[in-house]
Amino acid sequence: MPYPQYLKDLIKRVEANRARHVALKREDDDLPFLTLEQRQSYLERFHPDYKTGPQIRRPITVGPSKGYSISPEIVDLLEARALVDPDKLDLSNPDYDVDVLIIGGGGAGSAAAIYARNAGASVMIATKLRHGDANTMMAEGGIQACDKAQKDSPYYHFLDVLGGGHFVNKRSLARRLVEDGPDAIRWLEGLGVLFDKFPDGRMKTVHGGGTCRKRMHSASDMSGAEIMRVVRDEVRNLDVPVIEFSPAVELIKNAEGHCAGAVLYNMETQEFTVCRAKAVVMATGGSGRLHIQGFMTTNHYGATGDGLVLCYRAGLPLVFLHTVQYHPTGIAYPEQAEGLLITEKFRGAGANVLNVDGERFVNEREPRDVEASAFIRECTEVGKGVRTPTGKWGVWLDSPMLDLLHGQGYVAKNFCGAYMLLKRFEIDISREPMLVFPTLHYQNGGVDFEADCTTQIPGLFIGGEVGGGIHGENRLMGNSLLDINVFGRIAGANAARFAQDSAVDAPLTLDHVRRYHQELEDAGIVTQRRAPVLLPDYTTPEVKERQLETHYLGNLR
Repeated sequence: MPYPQYLKDLIKRVEANRARHVALKREDDDLPFLTLEQRQSYLERFHPDYKTGPQIRRPITVGPSKGYSISPEIVDLLEARALVDPDKLDLSNPDYDVDVLIIGGGGAGSAAAIYARNAGASVMIATKLRHGDANTMMAEGGIQACDKAQKDSPYYHFLDVLGGGHFVNKRSLARRLVEDGPDAIRWLEGLGVLFDKFPDGRMKTVHGGGTCRKRMHSASDMSGAEIMRVVRDEVRNLDVPVIEFSPAVELIKNAEGHCAGAVLYNMETQEFTVCRAKAVVMATGGSGRLHIQGFMTTNHYGATGDGLVLCYRAGLPLVFLHTVQYHPTGIAYPEQAEGLLITEKFRGAGANVLNVDGERFVNEREPRDVEASAFIRECTEVGKGVRTPTGKWGVWLDSPMLDLLHGQGYVAKNFCGAYMLLKRFEIDISREPMLVFPTLHYQNGGVDFEADCTTQIPGLFIGGEVGGGIHGENRLMGNSLLDINVFGRIAGANAARFAQDSAVDAPLTLDHVRRYHQELEDAGIVTQRRAPVLLPDYTTPEVKERQLETHYLGNLR
């Protein structure tokens, strides 16, 4: 669906200012960054996390993080009953028996499987959808790492991570992230990831929002897909079995309190199976498909926060879940693609963000939460947003100026994913700007864990977005792809080591589920909700009503 005529008329204002904006970019005459006081003001007044009220945050009433106020969409899952009835499931004869069970088939889970297998462990991946159906595939812009020693170092990267996270990050995790970054890049390149390079073989790198050095490595604007392609192939090369369409719906412990496997649910046969394992890596990713505060999301279809639920019921606390990340540039038009990610790499390469009058209103390389707040401010308080045909708001991302800055064909070559996507709707982003607005993107917090990926439960390891603390209250661009590779590898290696050293052979049990159900009852929570939810429900109320009527009439017959 091409832009309607009224939006094409508004685009003329962007075009009228483009030559001037390109000239200023070439002269390095940039808008100043906001002061710390201005940034804080923008966040407190406009960022969704800073809203108040029971519809924004609600305290958890049971479990290890009781009293912690987070999004009610997540609290509803934590205060639900298990899908499994612990009194009706036989754990005495497991269907699978491995050293290391990896829960999740995205980037973190695949990296963990590779390292666990190479350490000599027998490994199995259980994943909700297909192997690779994960937020890793949705990541576009790149992966940060300070591998250009003459200009960068872990010191500068560490400061950027802490600054972006408002200096509340778990520092041991942030330190491990940046120190292992260069080796993660070398590992990925060795496996076959085709990073963007200059003709002489040097890595191409650009800035991301909130970075003081150019350390963003990329593969066009399909960096996550390229990384997933390679690690997925390596998992298959190592003959690691992958059980698809079989999400974990409950962790299993043994009588000693160690994590000892999981209950899997076959989404095709609707049967439960039991996997016994000496160690478990939780790598289930994020929760964007819960649509917190009603926002659209960049996340893949299965991102429903399963790992949070399973780990919490097993007894692990949650951290930093009072914040979630709204990526500044999600597609605002056309409606069919609303919420999909437009990588920050556009802004890192020099594309301006413009209001309805075609004027800049914020430096494009502010940290993501500040940038998103500035977009919302421009569309609400300032009143200079661009109205979409469905009555929503957006601002312009002037992608055509990149061809003027870097040469004809730059957009089509370096942003081929977005270029091809919007071409389907007859929008040529090398000639027309994109209409964007903040979209739910990343689960800043998650399960509490340590830098060696261990948790308070022996035998249970964490890798990727399901874990919390690395990024504090806001993640910088490119640190998620780094996160899944750094901590996925650590989790796999240490899970294999734990499995090989483990001499515990105690009976399997779901007593922790029984205790959790009892805690719900003691708190007066009587509910029919079941969690994890596995997949989002997009059924409209009208359709649900018709389904109930059909079911009722069918029973009468």
